Amino acid sequence: MNDSQPNPLRRRILGASAGATGLATAGLPLQAALAQSGEIVFGAAPPITGVFAFAGVGLHQGLGDYCEWRNTKGGIAGRKIKYIGEDSGYKMDQAMSVFKKIMGAHKPPVFYGDSTAWAKASAKEVSQMGSVLTCSPSFSSDLADPKNVPYYFMAGPTYAAMCEILLQYIARTSKGANKPAVAFVYSDTEFGRDPISAAKATAQKLGIPVVMEIVTKPGAVDVSSEVAKLRRAKPDFVIFHGYVLAPIPEFIKQMREAGMNTTPMGTIWSMDKTTVDAMGAAAEGWMGVLPYRYSYDTKDAPTMQIIKDYTAKARPQMQYVPTFYTNGWLVGMIFSEVIERCLKANKALTGPNMKAALESINDWDTGGLTGLLVSLKGHQIGSGRIYAYDAKSKLMEPASGWIKTA
Repeated sequence: MNDSQPNPLRRRILGASAGATGLATAGLPLQAALAQSGEIVFGAAPPITGVFAFAGVGLHQGLGDYCEWRNTKGGIAGRKIKYIGEDSGYKMDQAMSVFKKIMGAHKPPVFYGDSTAWAKASAKEVSQMGSVLTCSPSFSSDLADPKNVPYYFMAGPTYAAMCEILLQYIARTSKGANKPAVAFVYSDTEFGRDPISAAKATAQKLGIPVVMEIVTKPGAVDVSSEVAKLRRAKPDFVIFHGYVLAPIPEFIKQMREAGMNTTPMGTIWSMDKTTVDAMGAAAEGWMGVLPYRYSYDTKDAPTMQIIKDYTAKARPQMQYVPTFYTNGWLVGMIFSEVIERCLKANKALTGPNMKAALESINDWDTGGLTGLLVSLKGHQIGSGRIYAYDAKSKLMEPASGWIKTA
């Protein structure tokens, strides 16, 4: 674990990371010409309405606000960013329609979709086009594949990597000769099943026994028989994945009523403060992995302070900046970094050139948003930190340093 960052790299925050540096044009006629050649469009199809609107609104605001903020700092190499985001409603046909519409009308070099389903459905077309770099809120493990999904990246670790971080934490903090036992509880969805095979392999490698696997439907379901199975298996930790909220609180409530001394843990989409607040009494003892800082943690995180200062003025009603917003802002930073690297190298904004620029990002300082310096060679950010609910502050507080995946 490592909480520290090399101090000299902080000078890069407004340049390489947050993107405020202008491109020197002396002796670079092509770059000078590019700087005068119009706006750079960021396209997006966030789920502003529908079942995932609670996340989609924040994603939309974060990416859009980053573009506005970046424009106040000169844009990208002197070119302004134009953000065009249209609601997907979290519906596949609508998401694809928005994608085709924006690509046809504006030809953006980058596009932010709404889901795993969209990312996988569009992957072949995106590869054939060879003109756009894409991202979405999905951390599906098979999307971090530079060979087969060359023009997609994720602004965080895969779901499998998140489980690896949780298991690393369990292994590192265990005492005694025997490692704590783990159970996996996951939804009967592609999202839920995604990391389980890899997580079991990681647990075996770390010597952590997996004593139970339970699969449920997402949402409010009767979990009494599943809790009975967990009580008999006696896991020390239960890792929940593939849910946002329900049925996690009901699991925790019934496990406590059964007298189980078990620590519940979650992954990114169950870790936002608003979600934890909605757990009520079940939040007591809740832990999990998040690849970002929470917005109330601005120490050693100047980019988070930039976000808080910006939202205080632009969105005074936003008392808490959700992790969804942070994800959108970070995606904007990565899009901008890739585009700026291409322009500095006198490279056209094609898929192959942007992929090469993405994979050149190494030891990149996000201004503390991600804790550790970032490499995107593998099209994911392979790090995160364990947080635990603090009943006194009613906040998720760090329970570990920043942990890198293998």
